Amino acid sequence: MEDYLIETPSIDYMNPLIRDKVRTLMDQSEDDLDYIKRSYIFVRNDIPHSWDIKTEVVSRTASDVLKNKTGICWTKSCLSCLLAALLRANGIPSGISYQLLTRADDDSEGYMIHALNTVYLKDFNKWIRLDARGNKENINAYFCLDEEHLAYTVRSELGEIDYHDNHADLDDRLVNILMESESIQEITTDFEF
Repeated sequence: MEDYLIETPSIDYMNPLIRDKVRTLMDQSEDDLDYIKRSYIFVRNDIPHSWDIKTEVVSRTASDVLKNKTGICWTKSCLSCLLAALLRANGIPSGISYQLLTRADDDSEGYMIHALNTVYLKDFNKWIRLDARGNKENINAYFCLDEEHLAYTVRSELGEIDYHDNHADLDDRLVNILMESESIQEITTDFEF
């Protein structure tokens, strides 16, 4: 469980921007579960996905996502990393899970890696997965304790894969892609986990 609480270069929760946001969310929350839900809703609703707003900015860490007010799913989860940072900073174990998805409605444009979060709920003694990608037409992810409501439903007939994994940090290959990319348009993934 300790691995899901540590600070990493991608999940940089000691950054002052992250710490300030943690304090704000803590002040608004009644308990840990409320804090988890508020953190999730903040990342999902207030930090737009970079592709959705057609920005060129590459957010590489959780604090970058907060500073730039945008990120792709890897960083939102960095979107995954930002949500993990907000949770870990408050002592709530969080990790990252992946899906391999098609880029189009079929497999004609290849595949991409999608990241979402895992969160340990101490009071319920279980892990759940949350997808902070951000909602838009045909995407309606939301917080639920009983069943997953993720951004994407995996279509195995197209070769898509839901790994149902739980990693303590962003995959090194994804970190390298972020570090080497000058623009969101340069970011591609063509590997499986």
